[in-house]
Amino acid sequence: MSTYQFAEVWETVAGRLPSAPALLHGDETVDWATFDRRADSLAAWLLEHGATQDGTFAQYLYSSPAYLECVYACWKLGIAPVNTNYRYGAEELVYLWDNADTTTVAFHGVFADTVEPIVGRLPGVGRWLWVDDGTGPCPDWASPFGEATGASPARVVPPWGRSPDDLFLIYTGGTTGLPKGVMWRQDDLFGAVNRSAPVRYPDDGSPADVAPLLLRPGPSLVAAAPLMHGTGLFSSFGTLSSGGAVITLPERRFSAESLLDAVVRHRAKGIALVGDAFARPVLAALDAEPDRWDVSSLRIIMSSGVMWSTEVKEGLLRHNPELILVDSLGSSEGLGTARAVSGNSPEATKGPTGRFAFGPYTQVFTEDGQRVEPGSGERGLLAQRGRIPLGYYKDPEKSARTFPVIDGERWSVPGDYATVEADGTIVLLGRGSACINTGGEKVFPEEVEEALKTHPDVDDAVCVGLPDERFGERVVAVVAPVTGAHPDPGELIDHVKGRLAHYKAPRQVLLVPALGRAANGKADYRTLKDLAQRELGPPAS
Repeated sequence: MSTYQFAEVWETVAGRLPSAPALLHGDETVDWATFDRRADSLAAWLLEHGATQDGTFAQYLYSSPAYLECVYACWKLGIAPVNTNYRYGAEELVYLWDNADTTTVAFHGVFADTVEPIVGRLPGVGRWLWVDDGTGPCPDWASPFGEATGASPARVVPPWGRSPDDLFLIYTGGTTGLPKGVMWRQDDLFGAVNRSAPVRYPDDGSPADVAPLLLRPGPSLVAAAPLMHGTGLFSSFGTLSSGGAVITLPERRFSAESLLDAVVRHRAKGIALVGDAFARPVLAALDAEPDRWDVSSLRIIMSSGVMWSTEVKEGLLRHNPELILVDSLGSSEGLGTARAVSGNSPEATKGPTGRFAFGPYTQVFTEDGQRVEPGSGERGLLAQRGRIPLGYYKDPEKSARTFPVIDGERWSVPGDYATVEADGTIVLLGRGSACINTGGEKVFPEEVEEALKTHPDVDDAVCVGLPDERFGERVVAVVAPVTGAHPDPGELIDHVKGRLAHYKAPRQVLLVPALGRAANGKADYRTLKDLAQRELGPPAS
């Protein structure tokens, strides 16, 4: 039985490779010794200011060294980190931090105006840490992050000790409308990440196994996907545990040019991204200026959260035939459920996007718990056993549904439907709910519909996801106006943006006389989706 705990692994890395780079961000380089010292300093500051193991620590931050320094300090104290979507508005933040029992929040200065009005609504948050980003002074209700990380303390171990059972919380929108916290034991999360990390440690090992296997600095990875999401964060954990360096991009909107500049500058070996929303602009930049960037250092590009298209993969391989392109099927509720590999790898397979190889811990079950036989054509739910989460934080009912016991084993069943081909290949069909996945962000339609209905000119509304070349799906609203009203679609989109994170707002609005709800009040989503598909062209760029 393994006993991994991230702080002890990373402290071993820092002791073994103190001068090697750990965090790279624009012109900033943080070596492993500095990374370790800053995390110790922050951990000591938290203890001095009353932090206990019962609370959680939320990162309301853009991708940056500060994000991972906060996580490392949490590892040291056995306090659960909490990711926070930086696109959230005030109401979403209040819900998230209250639900997560958050007692410390680190936030970039640009978010001070969003946070200040809700400080009084979150009495459980006793510590606000302001991360200077040049956008204004530190508020009087917060403490400067730089002061908390600026000391040089001895190694910090909390009075309650450390354990492989210490929790990590990752909040996901899922299909319930409200974010829910997925609870991972550190040992299970480490084991799941370790399966695809650059340096593989024994599955049944401990932190004592790290030093003998860590012979040199590991490879560098560009976390193109934001650290607030699992794709960027989990891939960073594997890189750091292998003694590598995580490269984050200083731009706060994705820039393919910035990503490629970082690859060249740091001779990066890998990129973690989310499907065509990231990969298509990268390919377009390389095609437009094929001699500008030398991407020969790259060996792997990994996508998770949303599938990316075959033609984009083939285009990237034209610029670097040595690439290994990995389409990883997983979720916050289960990592590495299955994967498809293209390019220069013995695992490479041919075939359309959406087909995956079975992993050793993967199965497809019918809804009554029977295994789907290969080649049967039967549809089932994709499931994973082994290194999986404990459940959802403070929600035993949803935990029991998503993590059922089947044939005496506990499985993670997040809701992805699939069939199994005769050769054992998994064909992903998608979520059975109406959840919309746009560029890796999950949007719950009813939440957007309710926001639309608060507009005085809207009588009824339904949101659907339509195919989108870049983002996989785009949010589209079908709206029935109040009698006599003629709302402007752009005004309705802005209305939603004023109430929800901008990525949840419709890209397009179709106005119709009525939605034609059934007597039971339910809308026919399939019919309305077909109508929107016929009536609307692609959105204006």
